Amino acid sequence: MRLTLLGATGGTGRALLDQALEAGHEVTVVVRNPDGLPDAVRDRVTVVRAELADHDALAAAVKDADAVMSALGSRAGRAPTTVCSDGARAIIRATGGTGRVLFVSAGGLESDAGDGLAARYLVKPLIQRILRAPYDDLREAERLLRASTLDWTIVRPARLVDGPRSARRRTAVDRSVRGGMTTRRADLAACMLDLVNDETSVRHVVSVAS
Repeated sequence: MRLTLLGATGGTGRALLDQALEAGHEVTVVVRNPDGLPDAVRDRVTVVRAELADHDALAAAVKDADAVMSALGSRAGRAPTTVCSDGARAIIRATGGTGRVLFVSAGGLESDAGDGLAARYLVKPLIQRILRAPYDDLREAERLLRASTLDWTIVRPARLVDGPRSARRRTAVDRSVRGGMTTRRADLAACMLDLVNDETSVRHVVSVAS
């Protein structure tokens, strides 16, 4: 399968890239700085050096892809950012609004029926206040995807942590994973690769927790 990956130099992106290569997929990575990729990995992928605003380069990178996967995220902590919404906007434009897209968001964005009382009324409201600026960016990215004609799936992990893939990975569709407080990046990556050909997940939100 031909995959185009944005955000390959971040923690989630690297897990996704490693697992995609391990599974034998043909991967194109779009990065601002290829130096963020180890030499051993760089030699096994097609590298497109581009900014999100570089429409021609992005369009070429996604042209023959079976799926576009975004692991974009801000490295500015709580500061205002537009990286995820810019990424969603760039993907929509580059693909012409057609094709399969999987986009990493965040489980803390909203409370729903999948949450227990503590998560719904204490934990998530607190997180939403603390991370107001980056969450505003993610909400805008989700809004753009929902309004598009893409075959999108939004993937919402809980608090991301490192560690190997877990046998306890759980998912839920259009609701939070009950009691899901953390998500291993390796589990998030595995979930996204599993979802690529899952037609039932198209135009749905999938939550994942370890």
